Amino acid sequence: MSTVLPTLALKREDLKSGDSDKGELSPTISVATLGAPVEPEPRKPFWRRPKRELDNIATQPSVFDDPVTLEVYRPPPAYENVHRFDPDARWTWREEYAIVRKIDWRVMVWAFIMFFALDLDRSNISQANTDNFLQDLNMNTNDFNLGNSLFRLCFLIAELPSQLISKRVGPDIWIPCQMVLWSLVSGAQYWLSGRASFLATRCLLGFMQGGFIPDVILYLSYFYTKTELPIRLAWFWVSNYMATLIGAFLATGILQLRNVTGRAGWRYLFLLEGALTLLVGLISFFMMPSSPTQTKAWYRPNGWFNEREETIIVNRVLRDDPSKSDMHNRQGLTPKMIWNVLKDWRMWPLYILGMTHMIPVTPPQTYLTLSLRNLGFNTIQSNLLTVPSTVLGIITLLIFCYLSEIWNSRTGATIILQFWALPLLIALETFSKSTSQWVYFVVVTLITGYPYVHPVQVAWASTNSNSVGARTVSASVYNMFVQAGSIISSYVYRADDAPLYKRGNRVLIGITVMNIALYIFTYFFYRGLNKRRDRIWKSWTPEEQQKYLDTTKDQGSEKINFRFAY
Repeated sequence: MSTVLPTLALKREDLKSGDSDKGELSPTISVATLGAPVEPEPRKPFWRRPKRELDNIATQPSVFDDPVTLEVYRPPPAYENVHRFDPDARWTWREEYAIVRKIDWRVMVWAFIMFFALDLDRSNISQANTDNFLQDLNMNTNDFNLGNSLFRLCFLIAELPSQLISKRVGPDIWIPCQMVLWSLVSGAQYWLSGRASFLATRCLLGFMQGGFIPDVILYLSYFYTKTELPIRLAWFWVSNYMATLIGAFLATGILQLRNVTGRAGWRYLFLLEGALTLLVGLISFFMMPSSPTQTKAWYRPNGWFNEREETIIVNRVLRDDPSKSDMHNRQGLTPKMIWNVLKDWRMWPLYILGMTHMIPVTPPQTYLTLSLRNLGFNTIQSNLLTVPSTVLGIITLLIFCYLSEIWNSRTGATIILQFWALPLLIALETFSKSTSQWVYFVVVTLITGYPYVHPVQVAWASTNSNSVGARTVSASVYNMFVQAGSIISSYVYRADDAPLYKRGNRVLIGITVMNIALYIFTYFFYRGLNKRRDRIWKSWTPEEQQKYLDTTKDQGSEKINFRFAY
């Protein structure tokens, strides 16, 4: 049965008067063209967007408005939200804004808190370094590098298996389980006794935390449209910086326990922060409904959304991306599906960029606190001096993620990181032992306060996957390449190159130049694919186009009527 407001007519022509997220709809748009590929128009900055009338229809045009393509893209009966799918549903901007705000508070805020917990346990090793962590365990820089490499390797190995488990049992169950497991390991670092136990806990943490990020991103995609997700992911990664910022202040106090109890302060750091994230993990079991239409539970008898709100959430997401109904949220992936995603060469440029784009800035960031100690700053000063770069990182993250939407250019928004890092790395390479510690601090702060474009690239890979199954696997594969890049970066700064790491900085300069070339290649790669598909699609008659939609066995981004973001 159709669910609509009494004042809204169920006419498809109503869509012509609505406002589009990419500017106003053309008055000439017709139902017959909705199955055809349409190049997105550049998004206007907020100060140039027309003001929307809150009681106007917010429903966007889609393939569901054509009776023919409706049957091609209709959600299958197994889809968990199929009972709320209604191609005739209409809603206003007032309703949509209210629902998105509710989703932000109910879903996004808790995703932020969970990611904060991940990074608190993942990055506190950096604060521990300022409290004679290596000396207490009779280790050196190379041992520290090996531990980081093993963590990232195990994180990488766990990515795909974690996604497969999550897809089978549901992220609402698997994510809290992950959090409880890694919190126990993190707290157990209180009892570290030497190199062997350090390496063992690094491996266990990597295994437990691997897959968490793509699991959460997949979960968020159940609630948000493609245009809403990138900026939410930007805020999602702000929690990364908040963990560093708050972690620095927590460490400043907790590490002083060395002087009170006689036990190393870093031991209490691991124990107390592990206990905090364990609490977050346990609460997460009660804070993650499996889907927008499954929010009711014995401890939440009324659920989060009423029937009208569920209808709007489901239909706005499916109108934006019909492929999100391809699979049930408890449906596992077959080996054939995984293999098809892995061999999709169209995604390979993004995987390669995932591996290389962060290498130029990762070593300076990893060694920030250690470098500050080597420059003569004490434990408290070293931790507090990380605050400016963290604040700068939050600002640049949000600015450049928002710019990616204004420009409607993923390449333009992400290549900026390389142009940011290149002159600073060149300056760092010229420094000598006589360089003022404050000059060094300023340059390293600017490097580590880089525009964090990773959320844009994650959303880019998700958009170019174009199906739930492909998105699940590609998110893991992309993150595996990111972790591989982290492993590579952990071997750029070596003990025999300390404390200025001039050889390492020359390597980073070379990689930065290579990355600029890779981004330019990726831009023309996807642009060329889109132009080729345009020529093919436009050469077909309307009947041939419809026949293709009805009979094609192409999946995801293989479809001729799909266009890649670049």
